[in-house]
Amino acid sequence: MRRISIFGATGSIGQNTIDLIARAPDAYDVVALTGAGNIAQLAADARRLGADIAVTAHDHLLDDLRDALHGSGIHCAAGADAIREAATRPVDWVMSAIVGAAGLAPGIEALKQGATLALANKESLVCAGKLMLHTAQAHGAAILPVDSEHSAVFQALIGEDMAAVERIIITASGGAFRDWPLDKLASATLEQASNHPNWNMGQRITIDSASMFNKAMEVIETREYFGIEPAQIEVLVHPQSMIHALVGFNDGALMAHIGPPDMRHAIGFALHHPNRQTLPVERLDLAKIGSFEFRAPDEVRWPALRLAREVMARGGMAGAVFNAAKEIGLDGFIDGRLRFPQMAEVVEDTLDQLNSDSSLIDANMTLDNVAQVDHLARQAAKAVINKRAG
Repeated sequence: MRRISIFGATGSIGQNTIDLIARAPDAYDVVALTGAGNIAQLAADARRLGADIAVTAHDHLLDDLRDALHGSGIHCAAGADAIREAATRPVDWVMSAIVGAAGLAPGIEALKQGATLALANKESLVCAGKLMLHTAQAHGAAILPVDSEHSAVFQALIGEDMAAVERIIITASGGAFRDWPLDKLASATLEQASNHPNWNMGQRITIDSASMFNKAMEVIETREYFGIEPAQIEVLVHPQSMIHALVGFNDGALMAHIGPPDMRHAIGFALHHPNRQTLPVERLDLAKIGSFEFRAPDEVRWPALRLAREVMARGGMAGAVFNAAKEIGLDGFIDGRLRFPQMAEVVEDTLDQLNSDSSLIDANMTLDNVAQVDHLARQAAKAVINKRAG
């Protein structure tokens, strides 16, 4: 029986993970489940799976969680420190699906225990890729990608020599506004940006898909995880979301990973690795599909892709600035303080302000230093928004 923990259990990735493990309950011993504000879901899953501990990120919801789990014998806790402590509990496998930079510290703690980390929290590699990989190596841990694109690349590279790889192509659906006239983007509403044409995801990642910030983060992830040069990473708009990534080799061959837009594939691959197990996902009928569509990304429509290239060129902890500013810009759009295109403007202004500070960006990459850069970038991004609002 494998001991597992799920961080971010109430989000879409966490719920898909629970769907898979609940199909074989005798195969898993669930140690920790963490969530945010959805206490009812967190408590119900903790009871169903017999978790040892349930943790909410919000201190003020601890009493609600205790009430929901009264009589279950499941330990309850709250707050960032409690989530981090839960990550120190020995397990074999951890799903890292907390949204945002908050997922970095528990991911590091899990790696220190030697656990296999199924990484859906892309911010960890964007903010601190070198730290994550070094920690995994130092403690004999493994990181398995759960983003559909990086899982696809990982699978395409099995048995291959990285020296033979010429390029990695990750695909993007284009999100909610891929076919909108450019001059209409400034009028895009929160409801429109929150409606993805292919994937069923949380609101924040759905909006990030529409702005292509999600894909920009994945470009940086690709650089960090697979260790190839930025010039070897390409983005291709593929509206059907069925070809998740392609790897190009030095003999001209392209190896493509094709599957339905269902995150249970990438999650299941990481859960059962190195073996493959039957998964409850759609089997594609290629004759019925008929054809696949591709188009080059327009960096005027999606400036996030250009900004990702600038971040990789800058190096150091520029990724932490990028992510923090992106999160604050997204908050500004959700709160109605920014129009849709202004999110990218906030990120660019914040990068311009902080990337020139070599003492900050090029400092030794420790968890504390990443947290400091994250804090300063959030302050700078909020100041940019306040100036625009004023």
